[in-house]
Formats: sequence, C-alpha cells, structure tokens
Amino acid sequence: MARRIDVTGAGGVRLAAWEYGGPETAAARDGAPDAVPAKGTDPRPGVLLLHGLTGRASHWATTARWLSARHRVVALDLRGHGHSGKPAPEAYTREAFVADVQAAVEQLGLGPAVVVGHAMGALTAWQLAAARPDLVRALVVGDMRASALGSASQREWESWLTAWPLPFAGLEAARTWFAEQDPRVDRPSPARGAFYAEVLRACADGWRPVFDPAHILAARATWAFDAHWDELALVGCPALVVRGLDGELGRAEAQEMVRVLPRGQYAEIPDAGHYLHYEHPEAWRAVLEPFLGTVLAG
Repeated sequence: MARRIDVTGAGGVRLAAWEYGGPETAAARDGAPDAVPAKGTDPRPGVLLLHGLTGRASHWATTARWLSARHRVVALDLRGHGHSGKPAPEAYTREAFVADVQAAVEQLGLGPAVVVGHAMGALTAWQLAAARPDLVRALVVGDMRASALGSASQREWESWLTAWPLPFAGLEAARTWFAEQDPRVDRPSPARGAFYAEVLRACADGWRPVFDPAHILAARATWAFDAHWDELALVGCPALVVRGLDGELGRAEAQEMVRVLPRGQYAEIPDAGHYLHYEHPEAWRAVLEPFLGTVLAG
C-alpha cells in the first residue's frame, strides 16, 4: 500500500512522493495527493528511495514493502518523471535535483534519512549527503559511476531514445521490445521489459513514455560530462556501493569509489545487470538489510 504526498521542489516544481506502509486512500488510488503528515508523528527511521534516469518511484515497490516493516519509507518521483512536474529542459540541473530531494526530506520530516539511490538517483543522493550531511544518516549507491561518461555516451542515449518504436500497440508489445528486441539488450531480460513497461501510459494512439525524451537528455547532460569523485569524498556517513555483476559500474571503479568514500563499503550481486534492485529483489535485500541493521544499531 502506498499513498501519494505532494511536496514542493526547487523553483516550485510539484513532486510526487509515495509513502509505503500506511493505509492506501482513495486519493492515492486516483493519483491525487494526501496531506503531508505532521512532523514527528512516525518515530521510525526514515528511508528515501530515489530512482534513476527514465525510472519512477513505483520501481521501488518491492524494496519499499519489506523496508516499511521497520522504517518510514518514501519513494520520490524525480522532476520530469512519474507523477512529478515536468518543467522546461533548462530546469533539469544538478542543483535542482539535489534541492528537490533536500526539500522532500525536510518537508516530509524524514531526516536524517537513509537515502537509497539507483543510477542518477544515487548520484543525487551522494551530492545531497556531501552538501547537507545533517539530512543523510546513511547512503546506498546502486550501480552508478563516479567517472565522466563523455559525449559518445550522450549520443548513444539520444540514438537509443529515438529508436523506441513509439507508440507501442500495447504493454505486452513494449515488454517484448525492451526485453528482447532493444538494440541495447545482450540477452533476453523479462525484468528489463517489465521495468520499462512501467514508464509507459495509454495515449490516444497507443502507449508512450510518461516523460519527455528531451527532458531526459537534458537531465543526463548535467552529469554525464563530469566526474563526481570530489563530492563522493565529502560524504561522511556510512555508504554502501552496490553493483550488478553485469551492470554499468565496473568492479575496479566501484572499489575505487569505496576507497574514496570515508566510510565506504562494497557489495555486488551476481547475475544482476544495471536494474539490480528490480531484477533480483531478494539478492538486493540480502545486501541491504545487514548494512541498514548496522547503521541503525550504531
């Protein structure tokens, strides 16, 4: 069960936050927001879940359900994604993403929170931890690189987004394309197909993404050309770097990230790709649970 709570991000952008573990209201089922709960009404440790580029809060549903047994869990739709506002391309700056997450932690009374991020969400999480250590109790980095990716990588993403055969006739066609026919797929992956089917919505002519591809490219351009090691070194809280064995973060770079982090730890999930928390939720849980237990016990 999840209920939607709207918060206000940088520049007044409306952000949809989804709190798990409480009773689902009729408003939440309709996608409308509930009132923000009063601060201090839930004494459990706060956990904020941040999806990656093209993702959405619902991708964390399995993780959120088991976490909510002991924690107050909120998953955030980042600007341009899911049910959150979709401002003009110039509004997708690194500063705006970090300010959005800061606003969510403060307005929801989650801090200091454990912030769990995947891909771009992980970068946003460690940038917040570096800038506002008072808001972040611990950090989990899921398959995100600290090194610069470069212009070739950006061009590949632009080409890939253009290659989507939109509109899809139905969700099954979309699942099949992303799982088997997508040129970025090395071997069939039903989990990947399901992941991308979740970011589509029904339109008059078929199924299209809930985001604007131009906004996705604008957001990616704000971090793809730069390295982020300096900010990583400023993260003083406990931090766990998790990679999928077949993901985008290589082992050598992941271990270097752990070395740079003042209190870094390392874990990897065999047989997992980039979408490790979605592909292998039980293995993901087995990695996270001991880390969270140690952090909260300390």
